[in-house]
Amino acid sequence: MYEDYYLFSAKPFQLNPDPRFFFGSKGHKRAMAYLDYGLSLGEGFIVITGEVGAGKTTLVRNLFRQLEAHNLIAAQLVSTQLDAEDTLRSVAASFGLQHEGLTKSALLKNLEDFLSAATRQGKRALLVVDEAQNLTQRAVEELRMLSNFQNDERSLIQTFLLGQPEFRGILQSPDMQQLRQRVVASYHLGPLGADETRGYIEHRLATVGWQGNPSFDDAAFVALHQFTGGIPRRLNTTCDRLLLLGFLEEKSHFGEAEVDEVVADLKTEVAHQDFGSVAVNSAHSISNGVASGEETQQLVQRLEQVERSVNRMLPIVRKILYAVSERHAGDTDEGQTDGRDVAH
Repeated sequence: MYEDYYLFSAKPFQLNPDPRFFFGSKGHKRAMAYLDYGLSLGEGFIVITGEVGAGKTTLVRNLFRQLEAHNLIAAQLVSTQLDAEDTLRSVAASFGLQHEGLTKSALLKNLEDFLSAATRQGKRALLVVDEAQNLTQRAVEELRMLSNFQNDERSLIQTFLLGQPEFRGILQSPDMQQLRQRVVASYHLGPLGADETRGYIEHRLATVGWQGNPSFDDAAFVALHQFTGGIPRRLNTTCDRLLLLGFLEEKSHFGEAEVDEVVADLKTEVAHQDFGSVAVNSAHSISNGVASGEETQQLVQRLEQVERSVNRMLPIVRKILYAVSERHAGDTDEGQTDGRDVAH
């Protein structure tokens, strides 16, 4: 909606990972170097960890974009609590292979034949496992066993494990010793620094044709970094709401006040952990008759903040509905005009 207002070619802060928006921060560049090194070895496991929304998936997709597409067969698996056979079925399905109703031995045979054929054609097979911290021990063992598929020169498949920070601790457990021995490269992706946060925002805006409208002052960038902690996904969410505010209130410049207004709105929403924990804990204490004066005051303040946020949003919602209805009316008029032209 705000794209047309600011003359953007697309939304600059979408949540879906898109390699077009890859920003080469110091950490991301170093991670890319580790990935390149791991790929050059052509075998084993590559481990990338980072906070939720740190950019792990975007990093890997950017890497794939740099590889020769015709030499790459990549599949992605979002791990859950799968048993051994379900893990194999999910891997087979990710590569587009038959997997329903097959025995484990048949699944393994299909996978080995597929990977062998790919290697003979000069193709590289990569399996990307997201949310690796959720892998069960049996699932890990199945993935490790797949790395045993080899020809005379190298392994037939290479696996990327993307996980949250706790996955590093899981890897250190005694049960993971055999997997650790197969890890050829690993890197932990940290948050963006204050300067990198500014660079990240400006980079994404420039990617969609930003020409300086809207402008941001230094205090706005500082406030955005403080609230998001330099986590890219949090930056995307906050900046997207900031631009929506700018469109609805017809702003061409953002300062600390505008960022604070958006942050205040975000903090009242259910998805914000701080608000949820305070409100739930306070409500629980009140229901049990043990709420302290401080807890009661916190809950009252939160409810007042919600009320203020709703009051601020009502005019904005009305404006959105008006814009949509006007656009719909314009489309209807155009359709009627076209109909009359055809009739004549």
